[in-house]
Amino acid sequence: MLGWRGTDVGRHISFGFFSTMILLLAHSMMMFYLIGKGKAVKDAMAERGLTGDQYRRITSVRRPVFSVGTLAIAVTMIAAILGASVDTGALPSVVHAMIAYGGIACNFAALKVEISALTESSRIVDEVNQLLGS
Repeated sequence: MLGWRGTDVGRHISFGFFSTMILLLAHSMMMFYLIGKGKAVKDAMAERGLTGDQYRRITSVRRPVFSVGTLAIAVTMIAAILGASVDTGALPSVVHAMIAYGGIACNFAALKVEISALTESSRIVDEVNQLLGS
C-alpha cells in the first residue's frame, strides 16, 4: 500500500503468516476432531448393539464443517499466497485485500458452523453415553 513504512509491511507479513498458520491448524484440527467423534459413536453403538440414528446425525452435523471449513482454508491460503505477489509487485494490493476480506468472511462462517457442530455433536455423544449407561 502507498505510504507504508518498511516496519509496517514487515509487521503485516508476520501477522498474516502467523494468523494463516493458526487458522489452517484450527480448521484442520476441528475436522479431525469431528471425524474422531463420529468414529467413536459408531464404534460404541456397534460394540453394544445399540440401535438409533446417532451416527447418521453426527455425520450430518459434521458435513457443513468440511465444506465451509475447506473453503475457509482455501481462501485463506490464496490470500496469503497472493500477498507474496503483492510484495514483489506482480499483483495490485486491491486484489489481495478483496480476497483477504473474503477469507475473513469465510473464516467467520466456518467458526459459526464449527460451534454449531460441536454443540450438536456433544448432545449426540451424551445421548449415546446415556444409552450405554442403561
